[in-house]
Amino acid sequence: MTTLARVPVLAGSDAETVAAKAIAERWGLTSETTDNDVFQLWLTNGILALHWLQSPQKMSPLVVDFHQGKAAYRAQNTQLKNEAIAKAVGVSGQFKPSVVDGTAGLGRDAFVLAGLGCNVQLIERHSVVAALLDNGLHRAQQEADFIGETCQRMHLIGTDNLYTGKGFTHEPDVVYLDPMYPKTGKQKAQVKKDMQMFQQLVGSDEDADTLLEPALALAKFRVVVKRPNSAPFLAGREPNSQIKSKKHRFDVYIKRGFHESAN
Repeated sequence: MTTLARVPVLAGSDAETVAAKAIAERWGLTSETTDNDVFQLWLTNGILALHWLQSPQKMSPLVVDFHQGKAAYRAQNTQLKNEAIAKAVGVSGQFKPSVVDGTAGLGRDAFVLAGLGCNVQLIERHSVVAALLDNGLHRAQQEADFIGETCQRMHLIGTDNLYTGKGFTHEPDVVYLDPMYPKTGKQKAQVKKDMQMFQQLVGSDEDADTLLEPALALAKFRVVVKRPNSAPFLAGREPNSQIKSKKHRFDVYIKRGFHESAN
C-alpha cells in the first residue's frame, strides 16, 4: 500500500464539530488543514464526503451511498447464476459462506455478497477510505429496506486485522481480496470520476503479495483473489482454479472443500 496521504476531517457546521473530530480520532486522521491539502473530508448533515482540492477537472465529492447508483441497482437485481464472484466464493441457494473482505475499498463487492445472503466482515487498510465506508454503512443501516437489511450483514472491523489476526467476530469460511493493481498501457478505457479520485488517493497496493499468506491462514475453506485478466498471480502462487469474467478473473485457493469435515 502507498503511504497514507494527510487528509483532515472537517465539519460542515458548528453542530458537527464534535462528530468530525471523533471520526478523525477513530481513524487516525487530523482535524487541522494546511494550504497544501490535496484532499479534505467534510462531514455535512451526517454525510462524510471526500473533496479532491487539486483535481485536474471539476469533480463531485466522493461519498459512499449504498442507496444510489449502480451498486444499489446491482444489489437489488443480482441473480446468483450471473455473478462470477458468487461462484468463486462458493455461494449457492443452500450455502451462504461467511466472508472476510480484506481489501474492502468502497464496499461494492462486499455489498453484492451481502445481498446474496453472506455475512461479510470488512477490512479497509486505507484509513480515509475506511472512514468513508464506515459512514456510508452507518447511514444505510438506519433504513428499514432491502439495502438497509443487506448492509446489516456488513461489518467494518478495522484496517490491519488481516495482519494482526485480531478483531474478527468469527472464523470466516472465505477470505476475499481485491488489491489495487497498477494501471497498464492496455487499460485504455477511462475510469469513472469517482474511481479516478479513489485511485489518486489510494494508489496501487505495492505490498499486495503480502496479503495472501495471512488470508490463507485465516480462511477456513478458501481464499478468492480478484485480478485483472492480464495480472500475474498474487505472490506468484498459482491458484487451484479460476473463474473468469470479461475484464477480471477470480483466482481460487482451496484449503478444503466446503463439505469436508473440520478434522
